[in-house]
Amino acid sequence: MFTKSLIIFVGIGIFSGLAIGIYLIDVKNTSQLVFVEGPSISIVTEKFDFKKGEEIKIRIVNSGTVPIIFSDTSYGLRITGLSGILMYSPGSQPVVSQLEPGNEIEFLWDQTKDHGDFSLEGLYKISSKGEDPDGNKVEKSTTITIWK
Repeated sequence: MFTKSLIIFVGIGIFSGLAIGIYLIDVKNTSQLVFVEGPSISIVTEKFDFKKGEEIKIRIVNSGTVPIIFSDTSYGLRITGLSGILMYSPGSQPVVSQLEPGNEIEFLWDQTKDHGDFSLEGLYKISSKGEDPDGNKVEKSTTITIWK
């Protein structure tokens, strides 16, 4: 009796571990840059996991077929904690910026917060928000992890 239940529990554990592993591989390897018909933006980073203090290159790409209009020179870029608390937004001026289809803008983040402190380890959400020529909101975000 003991050996049958042991085999069943070990089998369930192996199957569960395999299923969770496949799910996590699919989540981590999602493509950041997908071109579509209509309005779309993509946020692209070199990788998803960064060491603490490592410079992070963030590209905002117009991955659609219409221009995207932003209300400032930061192209709507915001970096927040998962709780939604703003950690960093590049200095911007209230000047209308436009990103043509296929074009991109690049920002570098040195992991410092707006008030000068360094970011802690954890998960961060990078997002950008703009509008298409018809006034419809276009948003995109991605999540990165900062490790020790």
